[in-house]
Amino acid sequence: MAFDYEGYEPKGDKKNSDFFNDFRPQIYERRKASGIEDLVGNMRAVVLQVDPGTSIATMVELYEMTPYRHSASYIGATHRFHVLHSRPAFPALILMEPLSEGFEEYITRVNRMYPLSRATPHSRYVGEIYQCANNEAVRGTLEDQAVRFEYQGEVENPFYTEDGFLFTMPSDFTGNRVGYSPLDFNDPDSLGLGGRFELTPAEQALLDAAADFAESSGVGELLLGIDHMATRILAADREDAILEFLTQVPYYFWGAYNIADMNSSTNVNRNGSIMDDKLSPAKVFTANNTPSFVNSFENRPMPTETFVRNYGRRMHHIAIEVQDGDHAAGEKNVDFVVGALKEKGVPFLAHVVGECKDEPNLKQIFSKHSKNTILITEYVERCHGFDGFFTKDNVAALTEAAGQDEQFKHGQVFD
Repeated sequence: MAFDYEGYEPKGDKKNSDFFNDFRPQIYERRKASGIEDLVGNMRAVVLQVDPGTSIATMVELYEMTPYRHSASYIGATHRFHVLHSRPAFPALILMEPLSEGFEEYITRVNRMYPLSRATPHSRYVGEIYQCANNEAVRGTLEDQAVRFEYQGEVENPFYTEDGFLFTMPSDFTGNRVGYSPLDFNDPDSLGLGGRFELTPAEQALLDAAADFAESSGVGELLLGIDHMATRILAADREDAILEFLTQVPYYFWGAYNIADMNSSTNVNRNGSIMDDKLSPAKVFTANNTPSFVNSFENRPMPTETFVRNYGRRMHHIAIEVQDGDHAAGEKNVDFVVGALKEKGVPFLAHVVGECKDEPNLKQIFSKHSKNTILITEYVERCHGFDGFFTKDNVAALTEAAGQDEQFKHGQVFD
Protein backbone atom coordinates (compact mmCIF):
# COMPACT_ATOMS: atom_id res chain seq x y z
CA MET A 1 0.00 0.00 0.00
CA ALA A 2 1.32 3.46 -0.94
CA PHE A 3 2.44 5.67 1.90
CA ASP A 4 -0.06 8.40 2.80
CA TYR A 5 2.24 11.42 2.60
CA GLU A 6 -0.56 13.95 2.91
CA GLY A 7 -2.34 12.19 5.79
CA TYR A 8 0.78 11.54 7.87
CA GLU A 9 1.04 13.58 11.08
CA PRO A 10 4.70 14.43 11.84
CA LYS A 11 6.14 13.40 15.17
CA GLY A 12 8.02 15.57 17.61
CA ASP A 13 7.84 18.65 19.80
CA LYS A 14 9.57 21.14 17.52
CA LYS A 15 7.13 23.87 16.56
CA ASN A 16 7.04 24.68 12.87
CA SER A 17 5.81 27.92 11.33
CA ASP A 18 2.50 28.38 9.54
CA PHE A 19 4.58 28.82 6.38
CA PHE A 20 6.07 25.35 6.79
CA ASN A 21 2.77 23.71 7.73
CA ASP A 22 0.99 25.34 4.77
CA PHE A 23 3.52 24.49 2.09
CA ARG A 24 4.51 20.96 3.15
CA PRO A 25 1.19 19.35 2.08
CA GLN A 26 1.14 21.51 -1.04
CA ILE A 27 4.57 20.12 -1.98
CA TYR A 28 3.34 16.55 -1.52
CA GLU A 29 0.29 17.27 -3.65
CA ARG A 30 2.31 18.92 -6.43
CA ARG A 31 4.91 16.15 -6.32
CA LYS A 32 2.19 13.59 -6.98
CA ALA A 33 0.39 15.64 -9.61
CA SER A 34 3.60 16.51 -11.50
CA GLY A 35 4.79 12.90 -11.59
CA ILE A 36 7.91 13.28 -9.46
CA GLU A 37 6.78 10.48 -7.14
CA ASP A 38 6.59 8.12 -10.12
CA LEU A 39 9.81 9.34 -11.78
CA VAL A 40 12.14 9.34 -8.76
CA GLY A 41 12.91 6.27 -6.65
CA ASN A 42 15.31 5.19 -3.93
CA MET A 43 18.74 6.58 -3.19
CA ARG A 44 21.21 4.63 -5.33
CA ALA A 45 24.54 6.28 -4.55
CA VAL A 46 26.26 8.76 -2.29
CA VAL A 47 29.05 10.95 -3.68
CA LEU A 48 32.10 12.22 -1.79
CA GLN A 49 35.17 14.15 -2.93
CA VAL A 50 38.56 14.13 -1.20
CA ASP A 51 41.83 15.95 -1.65
CA PRO A 52 44.30 14.74 -4.33
CA GLY A 53 46.40 11.85 -3.12
CA THR A 54 44.04 10.77 -0.32
CA SER A 55 41.57 8.44 -2.01
CA ILE A 56 43.42 5.24 -1.07
CA ALA A 57 43.70 6.32 2.57
CA THR A 58 39.99 7.18 2.45
CA MET A 59 39.13 3.74 1.09
CA VAL A 60 41.20 2.10 3.83
CA GLU A 61 39.09 4.06 6.33
CA LEU A 62 35.91 2.93 4.62
CA TYR A 63 37.05 -0.71 4.65
CA GLU A 64 37.81 -0.60 8.37
CA MET A 65 34.83 1.49 9.49
CA THR A 66 31.98 0.70 7.06
CA PRO A 67 30.70 -2.20 4.93
CA TYR A 68 31.87 -0.55 1.67
CA ARG A 69 34.36 -2.36 -0.57
CA HIS A 70 36.09 -1.24 -3.77
CA SER A 71 34.57 -2.44 -7.04
CA ALA A 72 36.28 -0.44 -9.81
CA SER A 73 38.29 2.72 -10.55
CA TYR A 74 38.17 5.12 -13.49
CA ILE A 75 40.00 8.22 -14.68
CA GLY A 76 38.16 11.10 -16.31
CA ALA A 77 39.05 14.53 -17.63
CA THR A 78 39.51 16.13 -14.21
CA HIS A 79 39.08 13.35 -11.60
CA ARG A 80 39.76 9.80 -10.58
CA PHE A 81 36.66 7.90 -9.51
CA HIS A 82 36.42 4.91 -7.22
CA VAL A 83 33.13 3.01 -6.98
CA LEU A 84 32.42 1.06 -3.78
CA HIS A 85 29.54 -1.20 -2.79
CA SER A 86 28.12 -2.74 0.34
CA ARG A 87 25.02 -4.76 -0.61
CA PRO A 88 23.41 -4.63 -4.07
CA ALA A 89 20.14 -3.14 -2.81
CA PHE A 90 21.89 -0.44 -0.74
CA PRO A 91 23.34 2.82 -2.14
CA ALA A 92 26.75 2.58 -3.78
CA LEU A 93 29.50 5.08 -2.94
CA ILE A 94 31.33 7.15 -5.54
CA LEU A 95 34.60 8.62 -4.31
CA MET A 96 36.03 11.45 -6.43
CA GLU A 97 39.60 12.73 -6.33
CA PRO A 98 40.79 15.69 -8.45
CA LEU A 99 43.78 14.94 -10.65
CA SER A 100 45.41 18.25 -9.70
CA GLU A 101 45.84 20.23 -6.49
CA GLY A 102 45.15 23.30 -8.61
CA PHE A 103 41.66 22.17 -9.64
CA GLU A 104 39.18 24.92 -8.68
CA GLU A 105 35.40 24.65 -8.40
CA TYR A 106 32.49 25.28 -6.04
CA ILE A 107 33.90 22.93 -3.39
CA THR A 108 37.29 24.62 -3.16
CA ARG A 109 35.72 28.06 -3.17
CA VAL A 110 33.26 27.31 -0.37
CA ASN A 111 35.77 25.35 1.75
CA ARG A 112 38.17 28.27 1.78
CA MET A 113 35.48 30.49 3.27
CA TYR A 114 35.55 28.65 6.61
CA PRO A 115 38.46 28.36 9.09
CA LEU A 116 38.30 24.61 9.76
CA SER A 117 37.72 23.43 6.20
CA ARG A 118 40.54 25.39 4.53
CA ALA A 119 43.16 22.74 5.21
CA THR A 120 41.28 20.23 3.02
CA PRO A 121 39.98 22.45 0.22
CA HIS A 122 38.80 19.65 -2.07
CA SER A 123 37.13 17.44 0.56
CA ARG A 124 33.38 17.50 0.88
CA TYR A 125 30.31 15.32 0.91
CA VAL A 126 28.72 16.15 -2.45
CA GLY A 127 25.24 14.63 -2.33
CA GLU A 128 23.13 11.64 -3.27
CA ILE A 129 21.94 10.16 -6.56
CA TYR A 130 18.38 8.83 -6.77
CA GLN A 131 17.03 6.26 -9.19
CA CYS A 132 15.23 8.05 -11.98
CA ALA A 133 13.12 6.77 -14.86
CA ASN A 134 13.78 9.75 -17.14
CA ASN A 135 16.28 12.52 -16.41
CA GLU A 136 14.85 14.99 -18.92
CA ALA A 137 11.34 14.55 -17.54
CA VAL A 138 12.66 15.27 -14.04
CA ARG A 139 14.60 18.29 -15.30
CA GLY A 140 11.59 19.75 -17.10
CA THR A 141 9.25 19.14 -14.19
CA LEU A 142 11.50 20.50 -11.46
CA GLU A 143 12.76 23.48 -13.46
CA ASP A 144 9.11 24.55 -13.62
CA GLN A 145 9.30 24.50 -9.81
CA ALA A 146 12.42 26.74 -9.71
CA VAL A 147 14.92 23.92 -9.09
CA ARG A 148 18.25 24.74 -10.79
CA PHE A 149 20.33 22.09 -12.56
CA GLU A 150 23.86 22.00 -13.90
CA TYR A 151 24.43 22.34 -17.66
CA GLN A 152 27.47 21.46 -19.76
CA GLY A 153 29.98 24.28 -19.95
CA GLU A 154 28.77 25.84 -16.69
CA VAL A 155 30.55 23.58 -14.20
CA GLU A 156 34.24 22.73 -13.83
CA ASN A 157 33.73 19.03 -13.02
CA PRO A 158 32.08 17.41 -16.07
CA PHE A 159 30.85 14.51 -13.93
CA TYR A 160 27.80 16.59 -12.98
CA THR A 161 26.65 16.81 -16.59
CA GLU A 162 27.75 13.46 -18.00
CA ASP A 163 25.28 11.35 -19.96
CA GLY A 164 23.07 9.44 -17.57
CA PHE A 165 23.44 11.93 -14.71
CA LEU A 166 21.39 14.95 -13.72
CA PHE A 167 22.53 17.09 -10.79
CA THR A 168 21.06 20.12 -9.11
CA MET A 169 23.26 23.07 -8.33
CA PRO A 170 24.41 23.07 -4.68
CA SER A 171 21.61 24.01 -2.32
CA ASP A 172 21.75 27.54 -0.91
CA PHE A 173 20.57 26.07 2.42
CA THR A 174 22.70 22.93 2.80
CA GLY A 175 25.47 23.08 0.18
CA ASN A 176 24.48 19.55 -0.91
CA ARG A 177 23.44 18.42 -4.39
CA VAL A 178 20.66 16.04 -5.43
CA GLY A 179 21.41 13.80 -8.39
CA TYR A 180 19.24 11.58 -10.58
CA SER A 181 20.15 8.69 -12.86
CA PRO A 182 18.57 5.68 -14.61
CA LEU A 183 21.92 3.84 -14.67
CA ASP A 184 22.73 0.55 -12.93
CA PHE A 185 25.00 1.42 -10.00
CA ASN A 186 25.79 -2.25 -9.45
CA ASP A 187 27.51 -2.22 -12.87
CA PRO A 188 30.24 0.44 -12.50
CA ASP A 189 31.34 0.14 -16.12
CA SER A 190 27.90 1.38 -17.20
CA LEU A 191 28.31 4.69 -15.38
CA GLY A 192 30.62 6.28 -17.95
CA LEU A 193 33.06 7.66 -15.40
CA GLY A 194 36.10 7.42 -17.70
CA GLY A 195 38.78 4.90 -18.57
CA ARG A 196 39.01 1.99 -16.19
CA PHE A 197 42.32 1.47 -14.39
CA GLU A 198 43.67 -0.99 -11.86
CA LEU A 199 45.03 -0.07 -8.46
CA THR A 200 48.75 -0.64 -8.00
CA PRO A 201 49.82 -3.77 -6.09
CA ALA A 202 50.81 -1.56 -3.14
CA GLU A 203 47.44 0.18 -3.11
CA GLN A 204 45.57 -3.11 -3.37
CA ALA A 205 47.66 -4.52 -0.52
CA LEU A 206 46.52 -1.68 1.73
CA LEU A 207 42.87 -2.42 0.95
CA ASP A 208 43.42 -6.17 1.43
CA ALA A 209 44.96 -5.54 4.86
CA ALA A 210 41.99 -3.39 5.86
CA ALA A 211 39.60 -6.09 4.62
CA ASP A 212 41.54 -8.71 6.59
CA PHE A 213 41.15 -6.61 9.75
CA ALA A 214 37.40 -6.27 9.23
CA GLU A 215 37.01 -10.02 8.68
CA SER A 216 39.38 -11.33 11.34
CA SER A 217 38.17 -8.93 14.03
CA GLY A 218 34.52 -9.74 13.41
CA VAL A 219 33.67 -6.08 12.84
CA GLY A 220 32.86 -6.38 9.14
CA GLU A 221 30.00 -8.83 9.48
CA LEU A 222 28.24 -6.59 12.02
CA LEU A 223 28.20 -3.39 9.91
CA LEU A 224 25.03 -3.40 7.81
CA GLY A 225 24.66 -0.18 5.83
CA ILE A 226 23.89 3.54 6.01
CA ASP A 227 21.09 4.23 8.48
CA HIS A 228 20.92 8.00 8.05
CA MET A 229 23.00 11.04 7.18
CA ALA A 230 22.87 14.41 8.93
CA THR A 231 23.56 17.88 7.52
CA ARG A 232 24.10 20.87 9.80
CA ILE A 233 22.62 24.17 8.72
CA LEU A 234 21.79 27.61 10.12
CA ALA A 235 18.72 28.21 12.27
CA ALA A 236 16.94 30.40 9.72
CA ASP A 237 17.41 27.82 6.93
CA ARG A 238 15.86 24.82 8.69
CA GLU A 239 12.37 24.88 7.21
CA ASP A 240 13.54 26.01 3.77
CA ALA A 241 16.08 23.16 3.59
CA ILE A 242 13.45 20.56 4.45
CA LEU A 243 10.87 21.86 1.98
CA GLU A 244 13.46 22.14 -0.79
CA PHE A 245 14.52 18.53 -0.23
CA LEU A 246 10.92 17.31 -0.17
CA THR A 247 10.32 19.07 -3.49
CA GLN A 248 13.08 17.06 -5.16
CA VAL A 249 12.63 13.48 -3.88
CA PRO A 250 9.76 11.26 -2.67
CA TYR A 251 10.60 11.52 1.04
CA TYR A 252 8.33 12.76 3.83
CA PHE A 253 8.92 14.89 6.90
CA TRP A 254 8.95 12.26 9.68
CA GLY A 255 9.22 14.81 12.50
CA ALA A 256 11.40 17.16 14.49
CA TYR A 257 12.45 17.28 18.12
CA ASN A 258 13.97 20.03 20.22
CA ILE A 259 17.25 19.09 21.84
CA ALA A 260 16.95 21.77 24.50
CA ASP A 261 20.25 21.07 26.26
CA MET A 262 22.11 21.72 23.02
CA ASN A 263 19.90 24.60 21.81
CA SER A 264 19.13 22.75 18.57
CA SER A 265 16.56 20.63 16.77
CA THR A 266 16.85 17.38 14.85
CA ASN A 267 14.65 17.17 11.75
CA VAL A 268 14.15 13.78 10.11
CA ASN A 269 12.99 12.97 6.58
CA ARG A 270 12.38 9.40 5.45
CA ASN A 271 11.45 7.47 2.33
CA GLY A 272 7.86 6.28 2.70
CA SER A 273 8.08 3.48 0.12
CA ILE A 274 10.52 1.27 2.05
CA MET A 275 10.51 -0.63 5.34
CA ASP A 276 14.29 -0.54 5.83
CA ASP A 277 16.02 2.86 5.89
CA LYS A 278 19.25 1.28 4.62
CA LEU A 279 17.59 0.87 1.21
CA SER A 280 17.21 4.66 0.95
CA PRO A 281 18.71 6.27 4.06
CA ALA A 282 16.97 8.96 6.08
CA LYS A 283 18.08 12.56 5.57
CA VAL A 284 18.44 14.59 8.76
CA PHE A 285 18.87 18.34 9.08
CA THR A 286 20.13 19.80 12.35
CA ALA A 287 19.94 23.49 13.19
CA ASN A 288 20.25 25.84 16.13
CA ASN A 289 17.06 27.05 17.77
CA THR A 290 18.53 30.52 18.29
CA PRO A 291 21.33 31.89 16.10
CA SER A 292 24.62 32.96 17.61
CA PHE A 293 23.98 36.70 17.55
CA VAL A 294 20.81 36.26 19.64
CA ASN A 295 22.12 33.35 21.69
CA SER A 296 24.85 35.67 22.98
CA PHE A 297 22.22 37.15 25.32
CA GLU A 298 21.61 33.75 26.92
CA ASN A 299 24.99 32.06 26.37
CA ARG A 300 23.46 28.64 25.84
CA PRO A 301 25.40 25.83 24.12
CA MET A 302 25.24 25.97 20.33
CA PRO A 303 27.47 23.22 18.90
CA THR A 304 25.33 22.91 15.77
CA GLU A 305 25.75 26.51 14.69
CA THR A 306 29.37 26.43 15.84
CA PHE A 307 30.00 23.67 13.31
CA VAL A 308 28.41 25.71 10.52
CA ARG A 309 30.40 28.81 11.44
CA ASN A 310 33.63 26.81 11.39
CA TYR A 311 33.06 24.35 8.52
CA GLY A 312 30.14 25.81 6.56
CA ARG A 313 26.77 24.28 5.79
CA ARG A 314 27.60 20.68 5.00
CA MET A 315 27.12 17.03 5.86
CA HIS A 316 28.20 16.41 9.45
CA HIS A 317 27.97 12.64 9.88
CA ILE A 318 26.92 9.41 8.23
CA ALA A 319 25.47 6.72 10.49
CA ILE A 320 26.16 3.02 9.97
CA GLU A 321 23.70 0.55 11.47
CA VAL A 322 25.22 -2.20 13.59
CA GLN A 323 23.46 -5.57 13.66
CA ASP A 324 21.45 -5.89 16.84
CA GLY A 325 22.56 -8.58 19.26
CA ASP A 326 24.93 -9.62 22.02
CA HIS A 327 28.50 -10.38 21.06
CA ALA A 328 29.81 -12.11 24.18
CA ALA A 329 29.15 -12.01 27.91
CA GLY A 330 26.25 -9.61 27.40
CA GLU A 331 28.31 -7.07 25.45
CA LYS A 332 26.20 -5.44 22.76
CA ASN A 333 27.47 -5.59 19.21
CA VAL A 334 28.04 -1.83 18.99
CA ASP A 335 30.25 -1.94 22.10
CA PHE A 336 32.27 -4.75 20.55
CA VAL A 337 32.62 -2.88 17.23
CA VAL A 338 33.79 0.29 18.95
CA GLY A 339 36.23 -1.62 21.14
CA ALA A 340 37.77 -3.36 18.14
CA LEU A 341 38.05 -0.13 16.17
CA LYS A 342 39.65 1.64 19.14
CA GLU A 343 42.27 -1.11 19.31
CA LYS A 344 42.90 -0.49 15.63
CA GLY A 345 43.53 3.17 16.43
CA VAL A 346 40.24 4.71 15.30
CA PRO A 347 39.54 7.73 17.56
CA PHE A 348 36.08 8.29 19.02
CA LEU A 349 34.29 11.16 20.72
CA ALA A 350 33.38 10.38 24.35
CA HIS A 351 31.71 6.98 24.81
CA VAL A 352 28.78 4.90 23.64
CA VAL A 353 25.51 6.50 24.77
CA GLY A 354 22.18 4.83 25.43
CA GLU A 355 21.27 1.54 27.00
CA CYS A 356 20.03 -1.72 25.50
CA LYS A 357 18.77 -4.01 28.22
CA ASP A 358 15.39 -5.71 27.98
CA GLU A 359 13.46 -2.84 26.39
CA PRO A 360 13.70 -1.39 22.85
CA ASN A 361 16.29 1.38 22.78
CA LEU A 362 19.33 2.74 20.96
CA LYS A 363 23.06 2.67 21.54
CA GLN A 364 25.13 5.16 19.55
CA ILE A 365 28.56 6.75 19.29
CA PHE A 366 30.41 9.26 17.09
CA SER A 367 33.90 8.76 15.72
CA LYS A 368 36.11 11.80 15.43
CA HIS A 369 36.15 13.65 12.12
CA SER A 370 37.95 11.83 9.33
CA LYS A 371 41.00 13.81 8.29
CA ASN A 372 40.23 12.80 4.70
CA THR A 373 36.46 13.34 4.35
CA ILE A 374 35.82 15.69 7.32
CA LEU A 375 32.88 13.41 8.11
CA ILE A 376 32.05 11.78 11.42
CA THR A 377 31.00 8.13 11.32
CA GLU A 378 28.21 7.27 13.70
CA TYR A 379 27.47 3.72 14.82
CA VAL A 380 23.91 2.96 15.87
CA GLU A 381 22.44 -0.28 17.18
CA ARG A 382 18.64 -0.39 17.21
CA CYS A 383 17.99 -2.81 20.03
CA HIS A 384 15.00 -5.15 20.40
CA GLY A 385 13.11 -3.79 17.41
CA PHE A 386 13.27 -0.14 18.47
CA ASP A 387 10.66 1.52 16.24
CA GLY A 388 11.47 5.20 16.77
CA PHE A 389 14.24 7.01 15.00
CA PHE A 390 16.32 8.45 17.85
CA THR A 391 16.19 9.42 21.52
CA LYS A 392 16.60 13.01 22.65
CA ASP A 393 19.05 12.11 25.43
CA ASN A 394 21.34 10.25 23.01
CA VAL A 395 21.30 13.08 20.48
CA ALA A 396 22.09 15.65 23.18
CA ALA A 397 25.10 13.62 24.35
CA LEU A 398 26.41 13.06 20.82
CA THR A 399 25.95 16.71 19.87
CA GLU A 400 27.80 17.87 22.97
CA ALA A 401 30.69 15.48 22.32
CA ALA A 402 31.05 16.62 18.71
CA GLY A 403 30.85 20.28 19.70
CA GLN A 404 33.84 19.96 22.00
CA ASP A 405 35.88 18.68 19.05
CA GLU A 406 34.83 21.34 16.52
CA GLN A 407 35.97 24.55 18.17
CA PHE A 408 37.95 27.36 16.61
CA LYS A 409 39.74 29.76 18.95
CA HIS A 410 39.55 33.25 17.51
CA GLY A 411 40.09 36.38 19.57
CA GLN A 412 37.81 36.13 22.59
CA VAL A 413 35.23 33.96 20.85
CA PHE A 414 36.00 30.28 21.37
CA ASP A 415 33.55 28.32 19.25
